[in-house]
Amino acid sequence: MNYTLEQQHQQRSVQHTQRTVNLYTLYGSFGSLFFMAIQISTDTELSAVNSILGSIGQAPITSLTGNALQNPEISFVKNILDEVNKDVQATGWHFNTEHKVKKSPDNNGHYVVPANSFQFDIADGQIDRNRDVVKRDGKLFDLVHQTDVFTEDFYFDTVSLLPFTDVPPVIQRYIIARAAMKAATQLVSNADLVKLLKVEEEQARANALNYETEQGDNSFFGFPAESNYRSYQPYKALIR
Repeated sequence: MNYTLEQQHQQRSVQHTQRTVNLYTLYGSFGSLFFMAIQISTDTELSAVNSILGSIGQAPITSLTGNALQNPEISFVKNILDEVNKDVQATGWHFNTEHKVKKSPDNNGHYVVPANSFQFDIADGQIDRNRDVVKRDGKLFDLVHQTDVFTEDFYFDTVSLLPFTDVPPVIQRYIIARAAMKAATQLVSNADLVKLLKVEEEQARANALNYETEQGDNSFFGFPAESNYRSYQPYKALIR
């Protein structure tokens, strides 16, 4: 069917309007118009597992409870997701890192390390060498004084493992992409698929790092020492 230029313009206008309505919910109040953008949904562990399964050509599942994990392949994919989630979060991102958090010992003088801690260290420990703490038997142990009993409060730098649903969506996508690449490497004998998923992983990682630099507000110069703010200091890795 041939359209005149005016009809083509009208058709494009209608299509544009339909796309706009799909993107925004328009509602009015006392003659005023408001726009509410569609929310970005976060992934659940179920949707993440289904994304990984889809990447390797497998059918999705409806639940991660009951008999679902009795399937060796599903269980294997879920384990890969859990491992990659821990590996990625252990790096220490802005969303799961806290600096100079004041804590007190318990009634026995112990600092019990939370079960979800990747890092639980006294702040500025690289400057103050009077304390050097490590985790032993679930508690902090001072290597300098050879004791796990403390009598004073300290400020801590922490990195924690958060539930997958609390991870920012862009980091979730990186975790899923990395897990999909690992799953394909171990479950599928298809080199081309692995290469494709590797490219997707690298793109997802780039997006995650871009998010991190924007969200973290890092500065080379940093802030005063009494501030809770910590600038990006890669040279500290050489001290450890």
